[in-house]
Amino acid sequence: MRSLVPILLVTLCIACTAKDSGTTTKADTSTTTASSTTETPISSTETAVAPEVNPPGDIPDSQAFVKYTSTAGHYQLEVPEGWGRTESSANVTFVNKFDGVSVAVAPASAAPTAISTRTKEAKQIQSQGHAVTITGVSEVNLPGGKAVMIKYTSNSDPNPVTNKRVRLENIAYIFYKSGKEATLTVWAPQGADNADQWNRMANSFQWV
Repeated sequence: MRSLVPILLVTLCIACTAKDSGTTTKADTSTTTASSTTETPISSTETAVAPEVNPPGDIPDSQAFVKYTSTAGHYQLEVPEGWGRTESSANVTFVNKFDGVSVAVAPASAAPTAISTRTKEAKQIQSQGHAVTITGVSEVNLPGGKAVMIKYTSNSDPNPVTNKRVRLENIAYIFYKSGKEATLTVWAPQGADNADQWNRMANSFQWV
């Protein structure tokens, strides 16, 4: 009987080793699958600047708004009164220090979806902006129609006087009608409290 003990011990060790080996293989497969479904972001050559501790850029509740209409772009929206305006054909930008709102119109073959936007417009924003990080892409229903909303952070352009950059919070709304795409973008220093004013501008957009 004593001669059978070593054989039984060897058999048990082999069984335990096989069980452990199978568990390890399963975990490795699960990790590989999760990694393969993760979208790889477009790399940036810039480093994100740290957000301001007390960020400037809050639009006051008393801010007056005026209606802006683009005859070239066939759209209208409400914008903060007194902000500097720059126009180029159907495109327009309004800025006040590090705050801004813009509309850019471009031809499009079809209405955007959240899926198509992740592979096209979101990638364009990442490649053209400064240290861009996309934080969300979703479809929303607004008074001006269905739109795709892109949320992202980025570095600002340098201040022409101080050369200072700040970390910005941005939301882009992409509207579509009759072969045209209008991208309404609002931005401010990250952490500024402008949610109500941004919602007002987004909800005021209409094709005309």
